[in-house]
Parts: sequence; C-alpha cells; structure tokens
Amino acid sequence: MAGAGQTEAMSERRIASPPGPIRLEANQPPGRFYRGGARIAAFRGSAGVAASAAERCPEDWVGSTTALAGEERLGLTVLPDGLLLRDAIARDPEHWFGPEHARRFGGDTRILVKLLHTAQRLLVHAHPSGAFAGMHLGRAHGKAEAWYILNGGAIHLGLRREVTVDELLALVEGQRTEELLALLHRREVRPGDAVYVPPGLLHSIGEDVFLIEVQEPEDLSIVLEWQGFELDGAVDGHLGLGFATALAAVETRARTDAEIDALITSGARGPSVLPAGAEEFFRLGRYGVQGQVDMAAGFGILIVTEGAARLDSDSGSLQLSRGDTVLVPFAAGPLTLTGHAEVVFCRPPDPSPAETQED
Repeated sequence: MAGAGQTEAMSERRIASPPGPIRLEANQPPGRFYRGGARIAAFRGSAGVAASAAERCPEDWVGSTTALAGEERLGLTVLPDGLLLRDAIARDPEHWFGPEHARRFGGDTRILVKLLHTAQRLLVHAHPSGAFAGMHLGRAHGKAEAWYILNGGAIHLGLRREVTVDELLALVEGQRTEELLALLHRREVRPGDAVYVPPGLLHSIGEDVFLIEVQEPEDLSIVLEWQGFELDGAVDGHLGLGFATALAAVETRARTDAEIDALITSGARGPSVLPAGAEEFFRLGRYGVQGQVDMAAGFGILIVTEGAARLDSDSGSLQLSRGDTVLVPFAAGPLTLTGHAEVVFCRPPDPSPAETQED
C-alpha cells in the first residue's frame, strides 16, 4: 500500500501530466526581426494572433520547451493549467515520452515545432551542428531543421560553388546581399513538399512561404545579412562568438544540383516523409485521413492541415479541424483519426535503434 509520501508524489504527477492529447493555443512571440504571420492567423483562425496584429508574429512555437535566444520564458508553451510544458515534462518524462525515449534522452523533447510564414524573404543564415554548439556554446543541440510546405514559393539552400571562410567574411562585412544570395541554389517548392536543412547549410526562405518546421530544440542562428530586417546583425548575428569563429560552423563546400534535389521530397505520405538523414534528428509523418487512420502511441505534435477529424485515444476524444495543433503525450496510448483530413505528425527521433545496438 502506498505511503503518504508516495500518494502525494503520485498526486503531483497526475496534476503535472494531463492524461491525453491537448489542443494548443497559438504561441506567437511578438516583435520578431522579420515580417510575416498573416497566413498563420488565417490558418489558426480564432486560436491565432489576429491578422491586424500579426505583422511581426511570423512564427507559432508549438509545444515548445525552448525559449527564444536571450529570453527566459518567451517562446515556452504554457499548458491549460498554467504549468510550463518544460516543467511538466521534467516532473514525469516517462508519461510524455514513454520508457525507451526517457531512458535514452531523459526529459529532452529533441524537437521544436513551428508554424512559419514569411511576408518578406528571410535573411541568408545557417545553424551550427551539435558538435560546434557543444564546443563553443555549451548547448545540448545544434539546429538541424526540416520544412513541410503549406504554401509554396522560392527557397535558397546550399552553395553552388565552394567558398572560403575569408570570402564569406568579406561578403558579410560588406553586406553584399545580392552576391551572397547568388551563391545559393534556388528551388521552387509546392504544398506537400518536405525539405531537410542539415546543420551548417546556408539557406533562405522566400516571400509568402508558409510551412511547418520541425527542428532541434535550440534557437541558434548565424546571420549573414540583415539589411531591411529589424536586427543588428553585427551584434547579434554571430552567436556572441564573432564572425571569424561563427562562420567556421557554415558549410563552405559546393553542393551539386543532385545533392540539393535529394534534400527535397514531393507528395510523400507515411510515418516519415523527410529526406534521408533527417531521421537522426526528428521525424515528420503525413497522413491522409479518408475514413480511419491508426497510429501507435508516441509523443509528438499533431497538426491538421486540411479538413476535419476526430482524434480518439485512451483518454477520450477531440474534434479537430484545419489549423488545430495538438500536443500528444505517449501516455495517451494508440491514436485513431476518423474523418476526412490531412494531418502532419512531428515526432522526436526513434530511440529504439540505439537501444538495440547497446543491447
């Protein structure tokens, strides 16, 4: 029989860990350095920031345990009971992630999910690898990322020719934006495309692109241009390391057209639709619900991109429609979607392969 201390601990666990999927309100940090957000407002409806107030709210941080760079709480998801998701997970990681993930990763979500809409081309930038971030910044992660496209347009990623760090430094110091952008491959992406952006790869997202982003849970960017943006890149663009050091994290080799095309998939469906290499960091599944779709238990962020469906789990049902974002704990058990909808499910990397190798 449980003693008083055990009973109290179990009670706290129940309070800290809501039993089932949670529909999330918008979490759009204001005053970002670039314009955008109108498509998020339209997508989210009443759950999002009003379009009139969304000029510089271009991101919705969904199920976030990550704060914006330099902030303590901004960007963190608050659960309906007022508890930070970060704190709820720390109290009971196994509830949220299941035993395998909790054994391998502890209370680390391994992912951050965003809705992102650009009203202007996003500046050319890159993100460090985990090795670089650990060595120079003392961070647990770098920032690999991937995009699932909801409204298409132009993207730029990867170098068309090899450059040196000194050449990049000269372009940055002179803010030679046109030359910098001309170095990158350009692609047009359409709804249903998925793009993997490895750490170190220079990239930019074109105007009026709307996407779901899944990334490692850090806010780390090395910014190579800033004219026309609400950002002092000379101060804030190099992670506090100085550009001479920060640019060492940027990939300087040329990528062929075939290599760039291999970073993009089109129209795929299933539990993982991202290009090869992304599964080390995260998974993104795409499901067409025409009747019923069953999914195994697991932590993740479920986003309804079209239509409507009922989500059933061990803890009950939620009626969902386009624009809904749902935080799903492992403890909710197997999931069933019934209706007519398009759904994206963002999840951490599968913990079991490494577990199997260790055995």
